[in-house]
Amino acid sequence: MFGEYSFNDNQADSTDGDPGPAPCPVPGNLPPEPASFVGREDELRLLDGLLHERRLVTLTGVGGVGKSRLALRAVAAAHQARPDGVWWVELSPLRDPCLLTATVAHTVGLADHSPRPPDEELCAWMADKELLLVLDTCEHLVADCRHLVGELLQSAPGLTILVTSREPLGMPTEEVVEVRPLPCEGPDSDALTLFRARALAATPQAAAVFADPARTALAAEVCRRLDGIPLALELAGARLRLWTLEHMAERIGERFEVLSDARAALPRRHQTMRTTIGWSHELCEPLERLLWARLSVFTGDFDIAAARAVCSGGPLPAARVERVLAGLAAKSVVLRIEERGTGARYRMLDTIREYGQDWLGELGEVEIVTDRHAHWYAALSQAADRGWMGPGQVDWYRRITAEHAQLRTALEHLIAADPTAALEMAGALWFYWFACGHVHEGRGFLERALQAAPRTGAAYNQAVWALGLTALLQGDMDAARQLGDECTRDAARLADPERELRAAYLAAASVLMPGDPARALRLAGPRARAGHGGRTSGTGWLLCKLATSYSLCDLRRFDEATEEARSLREACAELGERWLRAYADYILAVAALGLGDHGEAARHVRAMLSGKRLLGDRFGIALGLDLLAAAVAGLGDGELAARLLGTGHAWWRTVGRPQMGSPSLTALRDQGERQARAAIGDAAYEAAFLGGAAAPTG
Repeated sequence: MFGEYSFNDNQADSTDGDPGPAPCPVPGNLPPEPASFVGREDELRLLDGLLHERRLVTLTGVGGVGKSRLALRAVAAAHQARPDGVWWVELSPLRDPCLLTATVAHTVGLADHSPRPPDEELCAWMADKELLLVLDTCEHLVADCRHLVGELLQSAPGLTILVTSREPLGMPTEEVVEVRPLPCEGPDSDALTLFRARALAATPQAAAVFADPARTALAAEVCRRLDGIPLALELAGARLRLWTLEHMAERIGERFEVLSDARAALPRRHQTMRTTIGWSHELCEPLERLLWARLSVFTGDFDIAAARAVCSGGPLPAARVERVLAGLAAKSVVLRIEERGTGARYRMLDTIREYGQDWLGELGEVEIVTDRHAHWYAALSQAADRGWMGPGQVDWYRRITAEHAQLRTALEHLIAADPTAALEMAGALWFYWFACGHVHEGRGFLERALQAAPRTGAAYNQAVWALGLTALLQGDMDAARQLGDECTRDAARLADPERELRAAYLAAASVLMPGDPARALRLAGPRARAGHGGRTSGTGWLLCKLATSYSLCDLRRFDEATEEARSLREACAELGERWLRAYADYILAVAALGLGDHGEAARHVRAMLSGKRLLGDRFGIALGLDLLAAAVAGLGDGELAARLLGTGHAWWRTVGRPQMGSPSLTALRDQGERQARAAIGDAAYEAAFLGGAAAPTG
């Protein structure tokens, strides 16, 4: 809303996919709509009304029946837009129910750096919001979703929730809508339309089938045998690339007769879906079946490099994985997704992945492939750690964000199976936890890994340091100071200058934030840095320079702060690093403001905000908006300053604690408010502030 002052930290990670025929014009994150949506007019009309009349609607039905696609089409309609957005939370990759709230919070743009329980923080943040929240694929988390949904609906009167699940949540206010298979009767049935579309997508030769009335009638019979279940229809349609329709009809009849009695205890639609997947599995080549089973260890989407590393071995060499994977994609067993910034990625629908998991168990490979998956992502985390503070920082941020679900799965496994590897992995992800808005989650994983692993070595010291950083951002200064002391003692025993410098930064920051810049300067200033030694381009040295420049500003030694911040900025520029460089710009802006040069302050803080947006650093964006408001207020533009303070207030709410409780940050923000009020008056200030506070932060 401010032109050059408007920031959206999701823009860098948006996809190029078409979100559907009627994309939501307000904040939100709807995924691209699949091209194969057919029919459902009655269901869409029903949902159109329910989503405006009821606060909790649940779509239920057998796996593969199209619950998620129906939900996406329903909420993508322009008239379902809400002032605070339409947000899609995909829960199928989530295995740890303790991360449910964090997953929802991060999706809607709440980074939450507060020490309060995540449920409380999310409820408080949503209390005055008017938004539509979709919780997709909840059947494995029904009890936890029931609890969270109940709290959210009680706290946020403007909230509407749409759930997709194989079973209802079981809440009194829940409106349950069963999603039934597509109609199969008639020559123009929806089931036949979908089957035809998938067949034509698989091979142009399928057109001859549907040009012949007799063969079209046979295709309709295939659709009836598949009970009109969309996923079953798509799997069968894809087989026309290799089989004739007549051969398919014959084989599907045989297959269903063989398996129907074996699974008689299952409801018919479940039995049909399971039988269809089993039939598709039999039609795959042996190496395709092997890869299908091994791919089932992935939660969410994955790239080809991970598939090669995790799934090769035995009769499937790494060099053949990509070709076999392409075969599975052609058969609709695996979906191929193109995403900007991450390239081609792949995923399995839950129903298909579950079948693969059963087969992996039959092969006796669950443990070995799960270990391979976990250690691949542990190695990826170590590579990210080496690249965080270099020219690939933004690329690593995007890649690790894309792999978030896999990293969670790997950490969960390693904490139980290999605690030392879990400790190394959790510590290596320090930048992701600390700088990219995953503080609660990072602290949880670090605490669990530290409890399980041996309490010695560099990996332990790194994890203690990373845990201290998360405590720092949550405002838990007592814990941060204690962890800083432990980290300092341990680093001294290791005789590692880099570890000593990192510990010095943590110790300094833990006293600086509550308001003791003189002590922080003694802990991290030039004399302390020289005493530790170490590389002047190392992470610890640069962080200490950051703490030093902050401390000098708080002590009103602005010329010295400027010199220190310029030196930090130059070092970061040489490394190609963006996150710390943006904070150097922030210090330069604070120093310029202290010296009375408001124009110079505004120039530096604009540069800072551009850098912070690239890395989704909500804390940094909130800091910068407060500072920019103070700068433009000093230039006499009280209205813009008020709007910026309003927008800053909205961003601080996504962080959890305004100004992090820091006296110096609060004083800076209050200075901008006083000058803005003095320039335009209280009434105009309040109006402009409220306008800024309404700006989107997602």
